[in-house]
Amino acid sequence: MERLIHCKKIGKELPGLDYQPLKGELGLRVFENISKEAWKMWLSHSTMVINEYRLNPSEPEAQKILKQQMEDFFFGEKAELPPDYIPPTSAS
Repeated sequence: MERLIHCKKIGKELPGLDYQPLKGELGLRVFENISKEAWKMWLSHSTMVINEYRLNPSEPEAQKILKQQMEDFFFGEKAELPPDYIPPTSAS
């Protein structure tokens, strides 16, 4: 049976994650408050952040930036896009 949570990002009752996605307090908060649907949204957003900021996720400074971005994305007012980010245009 799936675990249901009230997703802080989406604002409704949805299936929660199957496991804590990262260690520590932030990982626990995400596990307890974020749905699978919102996590998928984060994966797309984090890919954009990594590419736009040209981050190497194995570096400690990049991990710090990604954790802050995750905190803002899930629990902040809204996540800020990188200053030079230009959304992709769909081909007509």
